[in-house]
Amino acid sequence: MDPATVPVGSGSPRPGSPAPPDLEAVPLVALNFAVRRRLGLYLNPRAPVAADWTALAEELGYEYLEIRHLEAQQDPAARLLEDWQGRCPGGATVGRLLALLRALGRHDILADLGDRIEEDCKKYLQRKEQPLQVPAVDSSVPKTLEMSGITTRDDPYGNTPELFDAFICYCQKDIHFVQEMIRELEQTAFKLKLCVFDRDVLPGSCVWSITSELIERRCRKMVVVISDDYLDSNECDFQTKFALSLSPGARHKRLIPVKSKSMKKEFPSILRFITVCDYTNPCTKKWFWIRLAKSLLLP
Repeated sequence: MDPATVPVGSGSPRPGSPAPPDLEAVPLVALNFAVRRRLGLYLNPRAPVAADWTALAEELGYEYLEIRHLEAQQDPAARLLEDWQGRCPGGATVGRLLALLRALGRHDILADLGDRIEEDCKKYLQRKEQPLQVPAVDSSVPKTLEMSGITTRDDPYGNTPELFDAFICYCQKDIHFVQEMIRELEQTAFKLKLCVFDRDVLPGSCVWSITSELIERRCRKMVVVISDDYLDSNECDFQTKFALSLSPGARHKRLIPVKSKSMKKEFPSILRFITVCDYTNPCTKKWFWIRLAKSLLLP
């Protein structure tokens, strides 16, 4: 069999096993950090005998100057994938990436990472397809929904889940800025209701399941507190990419980046196409909280 036609994964599914996911329908955000790092190990080295990340960039339509800019990054392959997600959120899918790797002859990558990529896609689709309510069962005892009782004011029976105006995506080192945000947005005339994980979420459940539920179903918007420390947080990375996958291209103004402090590192490219609310600019600081509050009050 021609290697280019071999499907990703371990082969044909066994009789009775679930069908493999439709990778063309899975956004690139589904790939976890370990898989992306492994892709970088394959694609970053410049070798004359194998297509590297620059060949992938050319296939994606990147121009010479854009490629030269990415060359200066520590992990150009990972930065390329992030930039592609921001530039073309609807078309940046796992299936498209795998098709390009096949076309470039990188069957070694497909053979090594195929199963792990398929597993990431399955987990992503499972998170997306979690039912809003459990099926009826033959019992007179009220059943508690899996995702009820996850916040401090939740109804434990799931009748009235707690809802929020915005989910706050932040790292622990920025908690003081988040506390100021609470004072300015909740304890003033704006009377917004923010979802702050350390304050509002009860312990005892899977962090990834809880944050997905809150971002997708419980919060109208999401504020991303950007700093150098944010860039090192796997939790913030997941939350941001998950929120972007729910609103490709920021069409619904769902995600609002906030620059909380001066940065030494480069601003995340995946957010550079969204208007930023900059707390660090002294010329506009007096309007900062009003702009942020009105953005969160929009339907």
